[in-house]
Amino acid sequence: MTKNSQPSVLAGLIGAGIQASRTPALHEHEGDALGIRYLYRLIDLDALKLDIHALPELLKGAEQMSFTGLNITYPCKQAIIPLLDELSDEARGIGAVNTVVLKDGKRVGHNTDCLGFAEGLRRGLPGVALRRVVQMGAGGAGAAVAHALLSEGVDQLSIFEVDPSRAQALVDNLNTHFGDGRAVVGSDLANQVAAADGLVNTTPVGMAKLPGMPLPAQYLHTGLWVAEIVYFPLETELLKEARALGCRTLDGGTMAVFQAVKAFELFSGVTADAERMQAHFHSMNG
Repeated sequence: MTKNSQPSVLAGLIGAGIQASRTPALHEHEGDALGIRYLYRLIDLDALKLDIHALPELLKGAEQMSFTGLNITYPCKQAIIPLLDELSDEARGIGAVNTVVLKDGKRVGHNTDCLGFAEGLRRGLPGVALRRVVQMGAGGAGAAVAHALLSEGVDQLSIFEVDPSRAQALVDNLNTHFGDGRAVVGSDLANQVAAADGLVNTTPVGMAKLPGMPLPAQYLHTGLWVAEIVYFPLETELLKEARALGCRTLDGGTMAVFQAVKAFELFSGVTADAERMQAHFHSMNG
């Protein structure tokens, strides 16, 4: 294919506090490698002094400026759904969207977070015990991760969330898809972590702009594997504490890369080179 007949892509990321995002560079670098004109812009609600109420206007603006598609991140992954025309089966099942394709006057929502996390788990923590897992957070990313965990064979997932109604809604959704009792609303964090094989953080706690840990460090134990979806920094306080104990750990980098691989393909119609995108991600993170 000559460069002129390759697609050109104008994409963006809508979210709050996303100046440190690696996503634009990941997409543009892969576009360059494939000879695609690829521009990727940040639409940062914090920098623009906007909140999720601006989503209808931002989507309309993106359509008017002929954007190919948008990635959607915290705190917009669920708020975006009523503004879309169609959802992929996966996005509908999960109840969260992180990728919107704008094509032929339609807004179609997809979820590539679920695939991204599942791929990370398979590659980064092969063979770990999956009987009982504790998940922190039940937001948009949490919904995708929970679906991935149960799809990968977790027997029982306990979900802890500051908003009890949000935790219950996710648990109900998961049990409808995977069978009664596979997911429960967490009730006693110390005891449930003590009895767990794995712990996954899907909250924003640990990000550079929100430092700290989503649970007390003393709850961690050597029999636990610990996974994180935050990737800036790659080593969050949670992962640092877990590694000091000798736990097997998974940072947020693989999910970040593999959700981007799939989003790239949805936007461009061209298959991305996952290994090249991974290598580029790690070169940016040192």
